[in-house]
Amino acid sequence: MIEIHSKSEATLAPAKINLTLRIFGRRADGFHELESLVAFAPFGDRLTLRPGGPLDLKVSGPMAVGAGPLADNLVLRAARALAERIEGLRLGRFALFKRLPSGAGLGGGSADAAAALRLIARINGLALEDGRVHEAARATGADIPVCLDPRPRIMRGIGEILSAPVILPRLGILIVHPGLAMPTGPVFKALGLAPGETRRDAPSPGLTPQAERGGGRGEAPEREALLAWFASEPNDLEAAAISIAPQIADVLRAIAGLTTCRLARMSGSGSACFGLFDSGRAAAAAAKHLAAAHPSWWVRAGLLGN
Repeated sequence: MIEIHSKSEATLAPAKINLTLRIFGRRADGFHELESLVAFAPFGDRLTLRPGGPLDLKVSGPMAVGAGPLADNLVLRAARALAERIEGLRLGRFALFKRLPSGAGLGGGSADAAAALRLIARINGLALEDGRVHEAARATGADIPVCLDPRPRIMRGIGEILSAPVILPRLGILIVHPGLAMPTGPVFKALGLAPGETRRDAPSPGLTPQAERGGGRGEAPEREALLAWFASEPNDLEAAAISIAPQIADVLRAIAGLTTCRLARMSGSGSACFGLFDSGRAAAAAAKHLAAAHPSWWVRAGLLGN
């Protein structure tokens, strides 16, 4: 018997981090073929759904201004996409508390849309694995499928091909956004790939991260192996984004200059950048230092891994 919920439901829409991002080429339809190891921060936006009544959305929070016009919000678009596929679907009133900056390469809008689909599925007694939920996710945005079940995964194709969850050793993470919104389109355009063109310097697809536990080596050796592997798997959009916004290079230098930072990289198409650390405590201390040195930057720290 399917249980239908009538009480308000809430969920976290966590920041999405592209720990790696390789671009192999551009398809004939204009979309870029990619491969990325994606993880999720322990912080993000907060979405609440009150079942019943017409579909609605109210946005608040410190980053509400960046959410843009309601008519274009991915929360509503995802809800409508699922309603088109399921007759009689119960919807309701959404309340989005926006903590993540927009245009940051952190998948804030995609995470919000995925959270909306999770909540709608919950109040309608639908399994998250329901094919119609995934169809609605793909129809709404390329990054939304990976955000539906926010666990580390390898994302391929244009975002529609997902691996099973990947087990990561624990790593502290520091995320920095300089306050500059970076639209995705111009960054991909700066790669200069024509439709149907393959990147000459791109490696062969087949990401095999040294991330899954094996052999009982212990977490510290696993962390070292993963960090060494990260060094060979860059973000291929980083140089293109810096050519548009040189400030990103300043952020990367500031993160890399922190004494306990193990790796500094841009996330997604930017402009947010992250640093990886041996522990959550080290990341938190680095965040405190960096926020004091650059009070206009958005700085957060947390812990990745299982």
